[in-house]
Amino acid sequence: MEQDGQPGGGAAQPAPKYCYRHPDRETGISCTRCERPICPECMVAASVGFQCPECVRSGSGTGHRPGADRPRTVAGGRVTGDPRLVTKVLLGINVAVFIAVLAGGDRLLDEMLLFGRAVTEPYGPVEGVAEGQWYRLLTSMFLHQEIWHIAMNMLGLWFLGPPLEAALGRLRFVGLYLLSGLGGGALTFLLAVPQQASLGASGAIFGLFGAMAVLMRRMRYDMRPILILLAINLVFTFTWKNIAWEAHVGGLVTGVLLAYAMVHAPRERRTLVQVGAFVLLLAVVVVLLVVRTLELT
Repeated sequence: MEQDGQPGGGAAQPAPKYCYRHPDRETGISCTRCERPICPECMVAASVGFQCPECVRSGSGTGHRPGADRPRTVAGGRVTGDPRLVTKVLLGINVAVFIAVLAGGDRLLDEMLLFGRAVTEPYGPVEGVAEGQWYRLLTSMFLHQEIWHIAMNMLGLWFLGPPLEAALGRLRFVGLYLLSGLGGGALTFLLAVPQQASLGASGAIFGLFGAMAVLMRRMRYDMRPILILLAINLVFTFTWKNIAWEAHVGGLVTGVLLAYAMVHAPRERRTLVQVGAFVLLLAVVVVLLVVRTLELT
């Protein structure tokens, strides 16, 4: 018996794809930038997947610009020889600050912690973000006090950083890391107790988790490993004591939104969309800071 127009009730087979440059050649590979099917002869290896010759020659698909023949990442960044360079620099900064705090004592720690409002004991007297010390959102991102804390965050950075750096490009990866950390700090400032101290790269790391999930979905990879790992970390976030869940959630949301704009931006308007998303999210951070500052003063 035949059902739904298929002999024997079998499922419909997907239509074969043919290389857009060689219509007689069937293929299962698509360009990671324009998503047009390409055959092995047309495949140009990129940091993530393959690109077609036209995308390699031109970032916009039209014309030829100096340097446009360089391979580009899925987000439009330049492919580099060392896709771990920024990751190693960020890791080194975190470790250097950790050692400096161990050597410098409580004074340096007090100057870098994230406080919503001025405190006197046991960290003070020091002023907080509400008193205009917005720099604390940045310095607290690189600050760790316990060995287990920095070990967990740096393990996450080393695991997530290189593939994201390779897929996004160095500049976009730096923007993702820093803005995710600032987003986590802003939500902490908005919701946490004003005198509560906060520190660590966890907001930035959760931003990388969110970005990795977006990237894997864009590349049609199996998302179960990253989703399971993210779920485990979220369980720790809401069950362990003395964890600023606001930083984790703020960083995660920021990372997801920014990464989505990076890897799904239309090729012809990629720079505009990516810069616009970054500026918009940064503006949201500033608005949260202003609103909370007005509330506390």
